[in-house]
Amino acid sequence: MVFSHQADGVRHHHDLPAADHTAADSHDLIQVRGARENNLTGVSLDIPKRRLTVFTGVSGSGKSSLVFDTIAAESRRLINETYTAFVQNFMPSLGRPDVDSLRNLSAAIIVDQERMGANARSTVGTATDAHTMLRILFSRIGTPHVGPPFAFSFNRAEGMCPECEGLGKVSDIDVDQLVDRELSLNEGAITVPGFAVDTWHWQLVAHSGFFDPDLKLKDYTPAQWEDLLHKPATKVKIGTSNLTYEGLVTKVRRTYLAKDREAMQAQARAFADRAVRLTGCPACGGSRLNEAARSCTIDGRDITQCSAMQINDLAEFVRGIRHPGVGPLLETLLETLDSLVEIGLGYLSLDRESGTLSGGESQRVRMVRHLTSSLTDVTYVFDEPTAGLHPHDIQRMNGLLLRLRDKGNTVLVVEHKPETIEIADHVVDLGPGAGTEGGRICYAGDLAGLRASGTLTGRYLDHRVGLREKVRRPSGTLAIKDADLHNLRDVNVEIPLGVLTVVTGVAGSGKSSLIHGYVAGRDGVVVADQSAIRGSRRSNPATYTGLLDPIRAAFAKANGVKPGLFSANSEGACPACKGIGLIYTDLAMMAEVASVCEECEGKRFTPEVLSYRLRDRNISEVLGMPVTEARELFTTGQARVILDRLAAVGLGYLSLGQPLTTLSGGERQRLKLAIHMARNGTTYVLDEPTTGLHLADVDQLLALLDRLVDDGNTVIVIEHHQAVMAHADWIIDLGPGAGHDGGRVVFTGTPAELVETGTSLTAEHLRGYVGRR
Repeated sequence: MVFSHQADGVRHHHDLPAADHTAADSHDLIQVRGARENNLTGVSLDIPKRRLTVFTGVSGSGKSSLVFDTIAAESRRLINETYTAFVQNFMPSLGRPDVDSLRNLSAAIIVDQERMGANARSTVGTATDAHTMLRILFSRIGTPHVGPPFAFSFNRAEGMCPECEGLGKVSDIDVDQLVDRELSLNEGAITVPGFAVDTWHWQLVAHSGFFDPDLKLKDYTPAQWEDLLHKPATKVKIGTSNLTYEGLVTKVRRTYLAKDREAMQAQARAFADRAVRLTGCPACGGSRLNEAARSCTIDGRDITQCSAMQINDLAEFVRGIRHPGVGPLLETLLETLDSLVEIGLGYLSLDRESGTLSGGESQRVRMVRHLTSSLTDVTYVFDEPTAGLHPHDIQRMNGLLLRLRDKGNTVLVVEHKPETIEIADHVVDLGPGAGTEGGRICYAGDLAGLRASGTLTGRYLDHRVGLREKVRRPSGTLAIKDADLHNLRDVNVEIPLGVLTVVTGVAGSGKSSLIHGYVAGRDGVVVADQSAIRGSRRSNPATYTGLLDPIRAAFAKANGVKPGLFSANSEGACPACKGIGLIYTDLAMMAEVASVCEECEGKRFTPEVLSYRLRDRNISEVLGMPVTEARELFTTGQARVILDRLAAVGLGYLSLGQPLTTLSGGERQRLKLAIHMARNGTTYVLDEPTTGLHLADVDQLLALLDRLVDDGNTVIVIEHHQAVMAHADWIIDLGPGAGHDGGRVVFTGTPAELVETGTSLTAEHLRGYVGRR
């Protein structure tokens, strides 16, 4: 979130030595010269190798442009060029970053927060190789012996359950999506598309002779119900025709389950999504494996039971296995499991599907592979590795970053949390602002120098938010009763209305289960989370917020033409790129490649449309403006209202036409919040809104939350940041641990009461935070 920061006291790069290091040899430095990716202004700097360097600065200052889009991107491109032309044909084409020179790069491994793919066959166990080691273990010492490691793989024919083919789930039909039991056939009881009263399919059922068309379905005998739903293909005579009747479920299974969902028409696809649900496979009990694999045990447990255990419990079980023939294997498996526990993921299980992990969890699972890797002298690039972590877990994450460094690797971290900045060997601070106001090096050097630098980051490093002197009084309560979703243990809690409530607890304690499971979805509740926004590469902040409509109207009025001309999805669009500004070329086996449209030079509109001006700007130039600049152009009306909201949530640096597909999770969350800010009397649910925020911007976020509450709304925030906890009116703390060690409310009350009397991990860290003021 970026607000109008003052650049006073900023030490610019030309005031500084090239780098603060003790290396005698330039080969011990990554040398960046003239980097101009995105908003970088010809940045030059030296980064010490085999050290931990943290990159800081406000959102949009150029951190990711320097670290990911320049250093890591060039490393990957150079590695790809070492492959043969044949192999390169199967790889995405990577353009050279806009930089004069980069020297002394090593192989870069990016560990970001992209969620793992939603492949149902990928689990925590397969992603970390822990399941592979477990399979080898069972094939070696399990009894009775059932075969090689493949016999325990749910992704191989030798091990998978034949019923569900290793997915652990089977497709089932929700009968209540096919029929309305309160109606008769003549009243339209069948709700399947194509079965409306008097249609051909309806007549086949109604006149089959098996049912009274006037009898309500709820009054059918068990035999009639079975005939309606499950009767196999049977010859019936209707009038003079001999026809084939089959039960509804049988027909829907054949019609919808056997077809490619994407190839269906919209109505049919919507029905299939509604009526077909996945349920646990009855043959394997959801374990994915066949009976033979499940019959093999070690110390009384089979491999599916081991995979379903919490990882911290599994580590203890493996530690107790005594067998001389598998010592090295046990050691390697334990190292992986202990790394998962150490990284704060001990509450997961190996059978947890990768697609259900949060961005932070995905990043930490990937990290485990590298902690146990034999590779050294590589460059690891992390994007906010503390995202989603409780202060208790940040300490452990810091330890892991230092371990990677101590193995002889270069570790580059984009981060905002002071706890991680403070362990850096070297700090690079970008800014001083965002977008066109950023892209410069404000400081490069050690931590002590950062504190004394006068930069925004230096000034805020030791800043602390105090407890409220007076908390607001609630206007009522929102009750949650007997909540038992996931690891929640029959939780009963009352969330106060009309105040700022912060829900805390370590990762995996049950915060999201409680709030997303029992508050989201109620009337008047708006959830602004970090999930992807549905939309194509044509979607951008202007289209998503409705801002484009008043902008088009203003252009149309100023030029006496139709508003439709100023939409890149309509008649004013460049015919060559159809208003996208890029030409996407599908190169068969290669990845799709994007290139700037030569016809419009990326401006998206026809020359005629670009000739129309509004206060000396054309539509392409307006869509290229950041929100702050656009506010100077549109000073009244609906456009200004929307722009003010975007600025209020800290998106002043976003350009109006930036594709939504390029936004971070935090930016998506704040964009959703901007859309809903107009409504008062609303309950807002925010999930970790400090993600991606600079220390200085957290204060601005707190002011925004206060404004929402003072306007008559309820704000519920799931958050780990101590500044947000300290500023709350009310805290609900879950725990005491994660997984089956969590799921209970361990404290409810004001932050002051938590600091005074709390005994939880949250209380301990909040006490330390406010005590350092």
